[in-house]
Amino acid sequence: MIALCLVALSTLLAGCAAPSKVFSPQESFDSVATYSRLFDASPAQTCEAARRALLSQGYIINTHVAEMVEGKKNFQPEADAHLQMMIRVVCVPESAQGKVSLGFVTAVQEQYTLKKSNNSASLGVGGVGSVSLPLLSSDEALVKVGSETIASDTFYDSFFDLIKRYLVLGEPLVE
Repeated sequence: MIALCLVALSTLLAGCAAPSKVFSPQESFDSVATYSRLFDASPAQTCEAARRALLSQGYIINTHVAEMVEGKKNFQPEADAHLQMMIRVVCVPESAQGKVSLGFVTAVQEQYTLKKSNNSASLGVGGVGSVSLPLLSSDEALVKVGSETIASDTFYDSFFDLIKRYLVLGEPLVE
């Protein structure tokens, strides 16, 4: 009887200790050109050009300081799907004189989906019990289902080209 209880207990404990999913490292540190470029401008000028590039594409600027700018834009590719793109640009001096800067850009796309939950009501009557009635109303909420750092060379190349365009225009930029 004791042996049977021990077997049952060990089986129960083994079921609770399900193996957790292990992910391998997602980073390879192989390309420095994807997320950064050199610009013939000060860090403040480079970040101002990046701010203008983001504004030209409909991004809302969340943060803008001399050496960093961050913008967000929302997309709705389907009725029940929502995407949010956040782009952060950090500009640092690359030369002692500060006339050359290095711009680092990271774009993160978050995916949301619409989840519905039906509402029901319970009615309790003393001595009889309770009755659960389905209602016709439901709550809808956007639920985050994924987040990904964009790793496309083409995406970053086009963004860096747009920054260069705003640097070349000769518009008065921040010093």
